[in-house]
Amino acid sequence: MSFTPMIEQYLSIKSQYPDAILFFRLGDFYEMFFEDAKISSKVLEITLTGRDGGAAERVPMCGVPYHAAEGYIAKLIGRGYRVAICEQVEDPSASRGIVRREVTRVITPGTVMEGQLLEDKKNNYLASIAPYNGEIGLAFTDITTGSFMAGSFTGEKARAELIEEICRLTPAEIILPLSKAVEFERDLKICGNAVVSGYRDTAFSINETRRLLSEKFGKNIFCGNPPEWGASAVLASGALLSFLYETQKRELSHINTIQHFRHGRHMLLDTTTRRNLELTRSLIEGSRKNTLVWVLDGTVTAMGGRLLRNWIEQPLSEKRNIELRLEAVNRLLKDSFLRHDLKKTLENIYDMERLAGKISYGSANARDLVALKKSLAYLPEIKELLEKTGSELLISVGGNIDPMSDIWRLLDRAIEEDPPFSLRDGGIIKAGYNSEVDRLRIKGKQGKSMMAEMEERERGRTGIKSLKVGFNKVFGYYIEVTKSNLSLVPTDYIRKQTLANAERFVTPELKEYEDAVLGAEERLAALEYMLFNEIREILAKSIKRIQDSANAVAVADAILSLAEAAYKGKYVKPEICEDGELIIREGRHPVLEQVMGPGKFVSNDTFMDNRNNRTILLTGPNMAGKSTYMRQVALIVIMAQIGSFVPASYAKISIVDSIFTRVGAADDLAGGRSTFLVEMNECRSIVMGATEKSLVIMDEVGRGTSTYDGISIARALAEYIHLKIGPKMLFSTHYHELTDLENMPGIVNFNVAVREEGENIIFLRKVVSGKADRSYGIHVAKLAGLPDEILNRSKQILHCLEESTTGTSFDTSAQKSPFKPDEHSESNLNKNTSHVLEELRSLDIMMMTPLEALSKLYHLQKRLNSDDSKEINN
Repeated sequence: MSFTPMIEQYLSIKSQYPDAILFFRLGDFYEMFFEDAKISSKVLEITLTGRDGGAAERVPMCGVPYHAAEGYIAKLIGRGYRVAICEQVEDPSASRGIVRREVTRVITPGTVMEGQLLEDKKNNYLASIAPYNGEIGLAFTDITTGSFMAGSFTGEKARAELIEEICRLTPAEIILPLSKAVEFERDLKICGNAVVSGYRDTAFSINETRRLLSEKFGKNIFCGNPPEWGASAVLASGALLSFLYETQKRELSHINTIQHFRHGRHMLLDTTTRRNLELTRSLIEGSRKNTLVWVLDGTVTAMGGRLLRNWIEQPLSEKRNIELRLEAVNRLLKDSFLRHDLKKTLENIYDMERLAGKISYGSANARDLVALKKSLAYLPEIKELLEKTGSELLISVGGNIDPMSDIWRLLDRAIEEDPPFSLRDGGIIKAGYNSEVDRLRIKGKQGKSMMAEMEERERGRTGIKSLKVGFNKVFGYYIEVTKSNLSLVPTDYIRKQTLANAERFVTPELKEYEDAVLGAEERLAALEYMLFNEIREILAKSIKRIQDSANAVAVADAILSLAEAAYKGKYVKPEICEDGELIIREGRHPVLEQVMGPGKFVSNDTFMDNRNNRTILLTGPNMAGKSTYMRQVALIVIMAQIGSFVPASYAKISIVDSIFTRVGAADDLAGGRSTFLVEMNECRSIVMGATEKSLVIMDEVGRGTSTYDGISIARALAEYIHLKIGPKMLFSTHYHELTDLENMPGIVNFNVAVREEGENIIFLRKVVSGKADRSYGIHVAKLAGLPDEILNRSKQILHCLEESTTGTSFDTSAQKSPFKPDEHSESNLNKNTSHVLEELRSLDIMMMTPLEALSKLYHLQKRLNSDDSKEINN
């Protein structure tokens, strides 16, 4: 089959990118053909047309304007497609034959730079996984900011730890060796909506990955004592670089350092715990509202918001670093004027991290450079304010801020304050920056003024008062004369265009002026574009300086946010220790306190240590606040290890290495797991992962099965975790049979108090010493609005059970239910009526004559009436 040269060119390029939608540049449009066009027309809801491609049938085609392509690309990426951008790489006017085209970038979910698919305060990660000799390497990057991290997982828990880390990062895209894709795909499905792609195995070879990393980050990257690099981390990092080079077609100068993540530097929070404690996503809505980040995030920069989110997801586990943050928060909290000044200054800072990424990509426009200039203008003031704090951490952060006065001066001298969005239309470069730009502008203005003079002169020469000199992009400059004045047109006018009510003409003089004006404007636009690219390249050489200052600003903003939260919430500075004590006086749930409003939340105390109060066994009725209390303790510990003040009147927090939770009921229907199986899997994670330095939250274990099974499992778990692992544990239960565990050293009973008033109860929300002897389930059922008949029957059955010697059965009188079946239900009909119904069902109506049907219906009705009369007589 033969095609036109242009379609042949398209097919040649498309064959190199078979898994991507090819955006093929044709003039002012990106066009798609063949199957790409069919897919895109449906996804983007645009018209599918056709084009003569040289074959018998027209080639399917659709397209989008290049200047509005970002939104369409975002829609395709959001649906999981890749988009290959194919540009014209030579001037069409200067080329002979087909314009040369090349793919300049492949956009995938993990390599998005366009704003519509990015959240300001959330990273967009691309991750790479590399299994190797029992290790699993992980590397991840956010190309919008230039961050790049890598590490490895070893031992029996390697795979589980990898999945937990992936779930924390929630990357947009994950690559792994093609031969391993199926093996990992199911595990990775639980980690969100990441697109999982197999990547060629050769990219994960040890020699190739070491070469790429050495060229990118320097040969010394593999040096270290002890060595920081496992082979699997090398493979994951090198393959990630290979993927970026292959898809992005550029050097990525803003990715200039690689950091190693190690276990032990941060508190371990597994997926279940992050979900149950609602750190960044609420359980019900799936949004950030009513979460810990919602409470603490008062950041005024996108960079600070992303950093604070990362802090919340990875609390610190080193005492020194925690105390440095707490001291910085304390300094800002005590100085309201300094806090106010710092916030007002930070509000003027744009997203410098992502601006640096766009500069590196060559996609930053003039408005982006103006945003950078405005940000740089405030860096000296931020640096000065941080030095005034007296905080060791903030002074150090201020020292990392480079005001970059040279960059600011360049941008201030070169770029217009309010430039156009397009880089090709001119109006970017300031007057005085380049003499040729100034000359061409003057020439263009002179040409336009000459056009105005010509209009006046021609009106006088011809006597046509309505004559005007105009311009459009298609026909250039022209003289327009209405048809009523055509008789006055001079002989030297040359007709150019006919309109409904007018004619347009040109003259040799007008053509000469046009060449001067348009030539100057074209040369000016081209020159401004060239100068802008030169300025952008100068900035690209200072990417590291921009990034370092951006990181410092982000830390300052995150610390300020924690100080603001402490001020608004009346939080206190926790005492950080390592002696095992956990003391909280008048602790409050940070999220519920905000939701309920000031003064409405009932505070509670907590005291735990490694000896006498290691496990708190918590009893009390539903809705009394057991789950809230336990989550509250966990959140206060997390806040303290973030470096935040906490909602309490006093807090002494011993550093924990991990927090595990088993809270609430949930099933996994898609995975074929019942509620109880999910519960047991969560318990297994706790048993396998917790240490004596952990904090464990277990809420209502064993309630998804029979009473005896549930009690047995709950007791065995409590005993095992308490005796064999020895963490601090809050264990809530409705099984009062477990309260005798208090006889075991280190376990204490507490309950959530209620007050009874007749048949009603009042929840006091207060945790007190001792055990509860009732669950008040029927009272809660009453609050839910169940009918009185059900409530009364429940009380009767409960009384019988409590009177029973075994507690598992009740006497015959109790077994007889007071509820009568619905009198209209078929089960309540007498035998004769049932027989009539059965006979009616068996009738073949279609085989009966109308007379036979009426006769049969009469006899059936007669039998029913006879039956009803017997019931009345009885």
